[in-house]
Amino acid sequence: MKSIHSQLLLFLRGVAMGAVDLVPGVSAGTIALVTGIYGDLINAIKSFNFTALKILKNDGIVAAWQHINGQFLFILLSGILFSLFTFAGLMRFLLATFPLQLWCFFMGLIISSVMYLLRQNPPSKPHLIGLLIMGILIASAFSVMPSAALGTGYVSIFIAGSIALCAMILPGISGSFILVLLGLYPMFIDALASFHMDFLIVFAMGGIVGLMLLSRILSWLMSHYKAAVIATMSGFLLGSLSIIWPWKNIAATVISSENQLAVGAQNILPKNYLATVGQEPYLLSSSVAFVVGLLVVLLIERLAYRSRLNQEQGA
Repeated sequence: MKSIHSQLLLFLRGVAMGAVDLVPGVSAGTIALVTGIYGDLINAIKSFNFTALKILKNDGIVAAWQHINGQFLFILLSGILFSLFTFAGLMRFLLATFPLQLWCFFMGLIISSVMYLLRQNPPSKPHLIGLLIMGILIASAFSVMPSAALGTGYVSIFIAGSIALCAMILPGISGSFILVLLGLYPMFIDALASFHMDFLIVFAMGGIVGLMLLSRILSWLMSHYKAAVIATMSGFLLGSLSIIWPWKNIAATVISSENQLAVGAQNILPKNYLATVGQEPYLLSSSVAFVVGLLVVLLIERLAYRSRLNQEQGA
């Protein structure tokens, strides 16, 4: 039963990672870090190497499967894929129907994630504070950039997959946020919701190549400079809040009228939203959504803590 329980928790972690990676500004890597599986994830990705091929050739599939921690990856990936395909249509609907409340929910997720990261790894030294500020400034600069016209051909999709999936495993940088900057976020959501397999296959192939390269670099950085990486990533999270801010004047820049996302549009105060945009700011319901977003990460953290505690007691 304990094994089934732990496998179910791992699947749910994958569901959470897939769900948040649909959100520009929220990283699946943060969820992996919060729930205590980040090290296992990076090590499993790293294990796809020539040694794995040698084990497959000499010792068979079972030994190779154990070498890459196949059960862990299979269960986690199943949760991620289930979440991506299940919630893509819902995300498209919510972005079109309740954009203000949804972006407030996203803001709560981001702020709560930063609270967790900095509580676990407080930037107590001057250079860590400097990296935190640098991360904020860089992400803020990116958030006001207009979307890049990368194109929609297979080569562009492959490159986008490489960058976005690499960003996915970084605690603090959202793969969807990268897609927003590249101008491919609406296409990505549509591909998931409509099962455009040609797009998804090319995107995934690019992501696999990117992950094979980045996981080794990231593992080395996390082993030797974990506090610096966390401080920088926390800065990226905080800096991304300007793009998540719900109340925008989107008249000048609209990426997609379908998902109401505007990069580089003017942020305005809720009290000025009706006069400027001509729509209700829905401040009460948006505030409730923000609080719920705060509580979600705290709940995940609590569940993960209890799971680790039970595992230590069982050992």
